Amino acid sequence: MDIRLMVQSTPNPNALKFVLNIPMRTDGNVTYKSADETEHNPLAKAIFDVDANISEVYFFDNYVTVTQNGQADWDDLEEKIRDTITANAADHNPGFFHEQPKEDLKPVAEETPEIKQINAILDETIRPALQMDGGDLQIAAFTDNVLSIYYQGACGSCPSATMGTLHAIENILKNEFNPDISVELAEV
Repeated sequence: MDIRLMVQSTPNPNALKFVLNIPMRTDGNVTYKSADETEHNPLAKAIFDVDANISEVYFFDNYVTVTQNGQADWDDLEEKIRDTITANAADHNPGFFHEQPKEDLKPVAEETPEIKQINAILDETIRPALQMDGGDLQIAAFTDNVLSIYYQGACGSCPSATMGTLHAIENILKNEFNPDISVELAEV
């Protein structure tokens, strides 16, 4: 199997997106915050083993986003991660089992008609851009016209996500869903 890998920067200076020509995740997305969570994903464990400064590994579609704590030099780290992914990608199972640790479970909004409509708008307008940048978002709650969201992947620790992107999401939803909506980050 000819595995090709391309590295893309993200708006988050502490995250890089590693895009492959094979699937990394076939259903949904998965975020790992430590090597202890990677029991069913040897590739994720191998990436954490590259450097102690790696703080998150995110799997979605055909890419892996790796976030570091800002203490490592990307020039050195990028090559090591690239080599690790390339060496392990052929044996990687994109349908790997993942059970999120109970302490990491975040509330997820019930799939009401309003949430379905909001998700449809986000799928068309916001999520493609976030996914291009190595991340995504999840709706935590929608109460009294306040939408609470979590960022995932590179977006989770990105400075521009907390202000600019949040404001853009709110503006789009005001225009396409409800002019009285407000959007906030859910408490972790």
